[in-house]
Amino acid sequence: MLIDNDVLIDAGTGIGDLELSDLDSIRHVFLTHAHLDHIAGLPMLVDRIFDENFETPLTVYAREETLRAVQDHLFNGTIWPDFAELPSAERPMLRYHVCSPGDTLTIGHRDFYAVDVMHSVPSLGYTVQNSGGVFAVSGDTKTNETLWPVLNACDDLRVLVIEVSFPDDMEQLANEAGHYCPRTLSRDLERLHQDPEIWITGMKPGKEEEILQQVSDATPDRNIQMLSRGTVLTV
Repeated sequence: MLIDNDVLIDAGTGIGDLELSDLDSIRHVFLTHAHLDHIAGLPMLVDRIFDENFETPLTVYAREETLRAVQDHLFNGTIWPDFAELPSAERPMLRYHVCSPGDTLTIGHRDFYAVDVMHSVPSLGYTVQNSGGVFAVSGDTKTNETLWPVLNACDDLRVLVIEVSFPDDMEQLANEAGHYCPRTLSRDLERLHQDPEIWITGMKPGKEEEILQQVSDATPDRNIQMLSRGTVLTV
């Protein structure tokens, strides 16, 4: 998800939907976790914007565990060059910034707040606040006790992007893999006192319409929509 023109939340294959000119201005990436579908585009992004005479490096923000995985298994000189050492260790193109649950990072006019969520690996969700309101992204998660109090504390929650990976007949698999299904999401949404636009994402390919219908049926009083490539959200 591209925030304004300079920040990404996650860096998966969706990077391929952006124009090359869109990539050139990105200088901040907030990762929810280290699974491949959330980091697959990161090496290509760094490669695209690499410039030995750069003014602003690319900074990746994530939990310590996520950054360690990216460093050890991706930018390790074998899978991909270690851009944290290029063009030099003293002035690298790629920098890492640990972002732990409860941290707030301010970039320009936006505050990014990190929320602990419950996935199969250490993960984060984020809220993004500007003068117009709050935009929230769950990242990959299943039923949890941490996201909802944070959302309820937001004064002006406009948009919630939340994953629902499996239909209800795969609830056991969803729970084991650390994901929502419509039934578990609808139960958690009962704890949300705000009334934002809710955009669901992360759906198993070929199951999108089924999942959307199940979520809509289970939460008829909510404004539920399906996030798709090219969608523009304004806060």
